[in-house]
Amino acid sequence: MSGAGRAGARAALLVAVVLGAAFVVLVAVRTPWTLLPEPPGGRTPVRPGAGLPPGVAERAASFAAALRPASLASLLLGLAVSAVLALTPLGRRLVTAVARPLGGRWTWQVLLGTVALLVAGRLVTLPLAAYGEVVRHRYGLSTRSWALWARDVAVSTAIDAAITAVVLLVLVWLARRAPRTWWAWAAAAAAGFVVVGSFLYPVVIEPAFNRFTPLAAGQLRSDLLALAQENGTPVQDVLVADASRRTTALNAYVSGFGSTRRIVLYDTTLEQLPDAEIESIVAHELGHVATDDVLTGTLMGALGAGAAVALLGWLLTWTPLLRRTGADGPGDPRVVPLVLLLASLGTLVATPVQNLVSRHVEARADLHALDLTRDAAAFTAMQDRLAATNLADPDPPAAWQWFFGSHPTGPQRVALARDWQRLQEAG
Repeated sequence: MSGAGRAGARAALLVAVVLGAAFVVLVAVRTPWTLLPEPPGGRTPVRPGAGLPPGVAERAASFAAALRPASLASLLLGLAVSAVLALTPLGRRLVTAVARPLGGRWTWQVLLGTVALLVAGRLVTLPLAAYGEVVRHRYGLSTRSWALWARDVAVSTAIDAAITAVVLLVLVWLARRAPRTWWAWAAAAAAGFVVVGSFLYPVVIEPAFNRFTPLAAGQLRSDLLALAQENGTPVQDVLVADASRRTTALNAYVSGFGSTRRIVLYDTTLEQLPDAEIESIVAHELGHVATDDVLTGTLMGALGAGAAVALLGWLLTWTPLLRRTGADGPGDPRVVPLVLLLASLGTLVATPVQNLVSRHVEARADLHALDLTRDAAAFTAMQDRLAATNLADPDPPAAWQWFFGSHPTGPQRVALARDWQRLQEAG
């Protein structure tokens, strides 16, 4: 490597470290590590299964136990396939072969090669995904026909492949145009992409899977709009998603920014929950808006993406790694399988960190819901009903919850509500 190349590699590593440090600081400052003071008499003990109808906790645990091995196997198999494609001649041959009918230009190699690699990975794990759908049908959680399931898989794969292909096309183009500084431009582009994606997701991606209709005028609609107004975050509309075409699960959320912000209720939620419990769910979601959780998450994502791309710029100066892939450098389309592998590994490493932050943020939103509605009974009833309907495991293995759990468990959320109630009673 030339002196300029070594200097560029050191600069990429330095920028990755600086952006990574900024990410850590943002996580430390913006994550609500402490939520409630200890109530008189100590914390409410977490009791898995308490409050649920007989047999529900066992059924939820059985459902989770049936899905967990397939989920883990799919993750490991996907990584194994990505590693084989990246570290053997198979991946680079696929990249060049799919572009050959169109002349073999580097642009087609990147675009079609990325699509082919991602589709290959999806096809290998498809039997495990189908098994998961069988389990969800068996336990009554999925209502999708197999035709709709296949359509959902195809649409999600197409969206993922199209976005990834465009991102990698920009990355390789930058590497060809600015061989020494491509990583800096790509890091800035990645951060910007995360920000733009957060704004576009509600109006571009969500409609690809659900149809939305306005909630009919009535007391519930008026109460939800008033709740948002009281929260200080008025919304533009209250919509109902046709989730029952796919699932019996209950859910609601708030999405969008400014003029696109709206409350979305699953039609299953509207049909099965009383108004007080729906308001409690929506108050939780409004809590995310009130504390700028989406904005903070977007900023964290932008910093993380920038740091990851800068780190990629450093890794792609490592000659033995490039030699292993058969690529001449980051501007060579044959580097695509390696970039996809490194992205998968980075996502895996980031998962427990992301979920650690998410669990604390979700708990804060729970407290916000309690403060906004002042109705701990409705909140507790709603959590029990969600756990029973969605078959949420009340007591997952600690390691699984640490790595994959994006929310506190249902019993943990109920215990938090009881702590809140005791603190209110104690003044």
